[in-house]
Amino acid sequence: MSNLKLKGTWNELKGKAKQQYADLTDDDLLYEEGKEDELIGRIQKKTGKARDEVVDWLNRL
Repeated sequence: MSNLKLKGTWNELKGKAKQQYADLTDDDLLYEEGKEDELIGRIQKKTGKARDEVVDWLNRL
């Protein structure tokens, strides 16, 4: 399983994610430390991607 690396740059990544998927809202992209699985689940629901695809996509942003 891939590690999700979000700390420190989340606001920048959030902007890039919203550019690629206009359906994603601020609520969908709400990041709280320790609740990464919930974030990934919300993104999965909106994009239709598998968990590993979402993690890889976020790490590439």
